[in-house]
Amino acid sequence: MIITHKIGWQKCLSHQIWPAIEKGWKDEGRPVHFFWGLAGNNLTGIRECIDKNEDWYYVDVGYLTQQITRYPEPIIHDYDKTYFRICKGNIHTIRGKVGPGVRLQKLESQGIDVEFKGWNTGETRHILLCPSSQMVTYHINGLSQEEWVYNVSQEIKKYTDRPIVFRNKPRPNNEWWQTDIKTDLKNAHCLVTNMSLSAIDAILNQVPAITHQRNIASFITTRDISKIEKPMRPGHKTVNEWLKMIAENQFTIGEIEDGTAYKIMKEQLV
Repeated sequence: MIITHKIGWQKCLSHQIWPAIEKGWKDEGRPVHFFWGLAGNNLTGIRECIDKNEDWYYVDVGYLTQQITRYPEPIIHDYDKTYFRICKGNIHTIRGKVGPGVRLQKLESQGIDVEFKGWNTGETRHILLCPSSQMVTYHINGLSQEEWVYNVSQEIKKYTDRPIVFRNKPRPNNEWWQTDIKTDLKNAHCLVTNMSLSAIDAILNQVPAITHQRNIASFITTRDISKIEKPMRPGHKTVNEWLKMIAENQFTIGEIEDGTAYKIMKEQLV
C-alpha cells in the first residue's frame, strides 16, 4: 500500500509529486510511506514508521538539478531539468551504488553543473559555516540552529585561527536573500555544515567540506573538525563516482510517474 502523506498547503510541490508516486511506484502489498520534507506532521509520521518498522521514503529537492523558485510559492521552471531526491529511511541518501554515468552525462548535457573541477590549491582564507534549517538541525542534532552554530564555531576555533564566515539559508528579507553562495566560497579554505546541500556547492567549486555523517556529501568529506586545516580532498575518480551515485538517486516528476524512479531505486537498494 502506497501512503503519501499530504501537506495542507495546496501550493506545496508534494501535490504535484504524490500523484506521480501513486502512479509510478509499484504496490508491493505492504505499507510504504512517502514524506515531503519535514513540514506539517511529517516528523511524527516518520517516527511512527520507525516504531512500526514500516518502510518510508523522504522526498525533497534534488542534489544536482535546475533550481526552482521557492518563494513566495514554489515554481518549477523546466520539468525536464528539475530533479527530486528520493531517500529511503533518511533525509539524505547515505548508501547507494555507482551508476554507469549515463544519468550524470544527461545532467551535463542539460546544462546543469556537475563537473568536479579539482580542489583550490592556492591561498585560502576563511571557513564558511552553513547550517541546515532550524527544523533539520533539531531533527538531526537535537539542537536549535543557534545552539549548533555556537557549538561548532567554538569547536572550529580550537583548531584554526582562520576567520569564520557565516551563511544562513537565503530567505526573503534576510541578508543572504538573492545572493550567490559562490561569492562566499571564493577563497574559502573549507565549508562546515551539518546537513545542508551547500556541501555539494562547495565541492563543485573546489572547496572541501566537513559534514554530518548522514549528509549526502559524507562519502567524500571529513566529519572531524580537528582536521579542519587538512580536510579530506579525494581524487577525481572518487568524486566522479560519488557524482554518478548521486545521479542515480534523484528523478524528474516524469521519471517518477513512468516508473523509472521505482526501478532505479530498487536497483540502488539491493
